[in-house]
Order: sequence, then structure tokens, then C-alpha cells
Amino acid sequence: MLKPSFPILTDRLLLRPFTVDDLEATHAFERLPEVARFLYWEPRDLEASRAFLDKRVTRVALREEGDVLDLAVTLRETGRLIGQVLLIWTSREHQQGEIGYVLHPDFHGRGYAPEASVEMLRLGFEELGLHRIVGRLDGRNAASARVLEKLGMRKEAHLVENERVKGEWCDEVIFAMLSREWVSRRR
Repeated sequence: MLKPSFPILTDRLLLRPFTVDDLEATHAFERLPEVARFLYWEPRDLEASRAFLDKRVTRVALREEGDVLDLAVTLRETGRLIGQVLLIWTSREHQQGEIGYVLHPDFHGRGYAPEASVEMLRLGFEELGLHRIVGRLDGRNAASARVLEKLGMRKEAHLVENERVKGEWCDEVIFAMLSREWVSRRR
């Protein structure tokens, strides 16, 4: 089980649980076509953002396999919410997890996604005791692949036309890191 102490601070970011007051800031990026482009969902209207936010506010711990830790990514200096980062506990038996992230496009290219995601890796490996953590992405999403590479994750698979998403066949790329690789990187 993992129930982190909040907030989680990095050099420039504060990671914290979502609250119902985050609706406007969350919807500001979830409504954008460029955000939803490589994700499973379409741009969200306000009510869809509200429904997903209602789920996020409860995702503050990993108690059992299948649980999601879903955190708001905010700027330390201003408190502005700029995105989300998550850790999914995918298998208790095999000690597996998955990370993910979504940022408002105004904050792309500044290193915020790797800065927030490294904390998800730390929580998964050091506090939950995972053996392996993956990052999965649409094969066309080169920016997300760069984030996973910056984290030190290795490309393990490129699955050609693996999934039908939004009416088209899409490739899926899988990056991964093992706990021993995490330890090596942290030294």
C-alpha cells in the first residue's frame, strides 16, 4: 500500500491531490484537441471534465492492484495547475506499475513532465516496492517518447497497429524501467 504525504515538492513543482476547485484549470487543458490527440478520449466538455475530476479527487492512495494515484501538477511559485501525473498499480503479484502525464500545452517543452514523473517513479519503486514500471504511448507521440527517454526508461516494444483508437489503427510504444535501473540512475 502507498499513501504519500502531500504535497510532494520538486524544484519547480508541487504535486498534490485534486480538489473540486480544480475544475476550471483541468477543463482548460482537457478541452483542447491537441491534448486529446494521442489519448483514448476526445476533448472534454465541462461536464465530462467534472465527471473525471470527481474520480480524481478520490485517487490519493494505492491500496490494491488496479488503483490509481492521480495528482495535480502545480507550479510552486504561483500554485497554478498545469496538468496531471499518475501512477497505476497494475499488478501486485508481478510488482508492476504504469506512469502517465498530461500537461497544458502552454507548459510543454519546459521539463515539467519529466520533473513530475520522476516523483511517480520514486513513489512506485521506493515506497510501493514495484519491480517494473512502464509508460505506454501512441506511436506518433514523439514528445511523450522524449519524456520517457529523459526519465531513463528504455523502449521495449513498438506494437504495430495494436489498437483501434478513435476509429483508426494506432501503434503503441512501450517504455519501461526496472527497480535496479532506477537504483543505478539515482546514484
